[in-house]
Amino acid sequence: MIVRSEVRGDLWLTINRPDRRNALNRETSEALAAEFRAANASSYRAVVLTGAGDRAFCAGGDLQPTADGSPFSIEPDQPHHFFAELLRAMDACLLPIVARVNGSAFGGGLGLICACDIAVGVDTAKFGTPEAKVGVFPFMIMPYLLRVMPYRDVVAMALTAETMTAERAFSNGLLQQTCTADELDSVVANWLDKIRACSPTALRLGKHAIRSTAALSSADALNLMQALLPLSALTQDAKEGLKAFGEKRTPAWSGQ
Repeated sequence: MIVRSEVRGDLWLTINRPDRRNALNRETSEALAAEFRAANASSYRAVVLTGAGDRAFCAGGDLQPTADGSPFSIEPDQPHHFFAELLRAMDACLLPIVARVNGSAFGGGLGLICACDIAVGVDTAKFGTPEAKVGVFPFMIMPYLLRVMPYRDVVAMALTAETMTAERAFSNGLLQQTCTADELDSVVANWLDKIRACSPTALRLGKHAIRSTAALSSADALNLMQALLPLSALTQDAKEGLKAFGEKRTPAWSGQ
């Protein structure tokens, strides 16, 4: 099973290729994309993405040679590359996605972390974009790196293929929190508890709004947010939240 799907209160997706440092190939990418698409129709509150073992979260694209001798499948005749489709599926997922970074991440693996909403990782992890050392460039993950990390850090890392420590990853916004390997699951659980304390309806609407405004001007983004505000106020969760606030109790979210 290249992607292990488990329900632990929330949906946990594990890239299960520890012998390949959880590298991504077509089969793995398509399996993950299918899981993220299906999650939108589920009652889960969040999705946790992690890698098997303790060596790597994801080593990026699988560099196994293809039949024509190229180091990996570029597939120029395919307008929708399988990895790009995975990133699109993550963008379209309305559930909060938490990256449980159990080890190092490079190339596409780094892109996966940036495509998540929250990322926590072990303090021994290393990160980088080594593509230039094998004659290519981190083209597909570049929009995601620039969405999360400072511009000059992204450019310097891509141009030099320099490895980044977990400490640096925390300081430049790639990770929200670092911890020891023994602490990782409790740290993830703490973030999931914070998510569950919030209205699932509000979070789904909020994720839709965040992704929708990414390419808009400030004026257009403000117009969209202004339109969404009264819609969100009409939901059952909004009514329950305001009532619970007035009654000084914990809301009982319905997800409606």
